[in-house]
Amino acid sequence: MTERARQYKNYLAYVNGFAPPTQHFKTCARAFMVGGFICCIGQFLREMLALAGLTGDMLAGTVSVILIFFGVLLTGLGVYDRIGKHAGAGSIVPITGFANSVASPAVEFKTEGVVYGTAAKMFVVAGPILVFGVSAGAAVGLLYWLLGL
Repeated sequence: MTERARQYKNYLAYVNGFAPPTQHFKTCARAFMVGGFICCIGQFLREMLALAGLTGDMLAGTVSVILIFFGVLLTGLGVYDRIGKHAGAGSIVPITGFANSVASPAVEFKTEGVVYGTAAKMFVVAGPILVFGVSAGAAVGLLYWLLGL
């Protein structure tokens, strides 16, 4: 074993001595429960709005807008961060997690002003997702058009 490999092994042992052991099952169970609960809220909203007479795209869009609104509201109030600390990935997977990823930098950098803080930082995380999502959608649409589908 080389000296560098021995130093790295010693460093890992040193770091692991301070780090608490990860409880994978407990962490995954919490993520599953919280993510599932958020999705159940979305399904509940969908059922209630369907009873109110909404159908199809109008129903799906309305549920999405409501969930995004609550994700942004809870982020602004500081509640979504606490949910994220408890739930981990379970809070970022649903649509509310995307709303949180857009709103969180905007709230964090609001002291830098409206343009350079809130507006510019809002798309730090979501910007690449939007760019590649729109680009992929345009490429698939072009492919469908070229193939005559």
